Amino acid sequence: MAGEEGLGADLGGGEYAADCQARVAFEVLSNRWDSVIVYILGENGPMRPRALITRIGGISPKVLNEALRRLEYNGLVARQAYAEAPPRVDYSLTEAGLALLGPIHAMGAWAGRYTEAVLAAQARFAPREDRLDRS
Repeated sequence: MAGEEGLGADLGGGEYAADCQARVAFEVLSNRWDSVIVYILGENGPMRPRALITRIGGISPKVLNEALRRLEYNGLVARQAYAEAPPRVDYSLTEAGLALLGPIHAMGAWAGRYTEAVLAAQARFAPREDRLDRS
């Protein structure tokens, strides 16, 4: 971040200090499913919970519900309930949620480029961790 003119000027505190506003972005998407849900809603538009579960795969209804509530609490997702029988609910991205699509795509590009290197580094540590666990 150093050397990037103006980037840290209005974030508060030092770069990533306790009062740095940039931490909000990391905290908001610290849950593994939150960025996936934002991405899926960004690519597909408003969706019902069952459609999200099907599209995402590997997420339980309970975990999806918790993530949607968290995203709604953080102002990234809007919940639209319809007065129908049976009840219907759609979730869509807010302006703030839509604005996260660029950084999420950038993280995806980073993952595409560096996942193998990260996994290789983790594998190098695995034998050490096994030896430490046996001590």
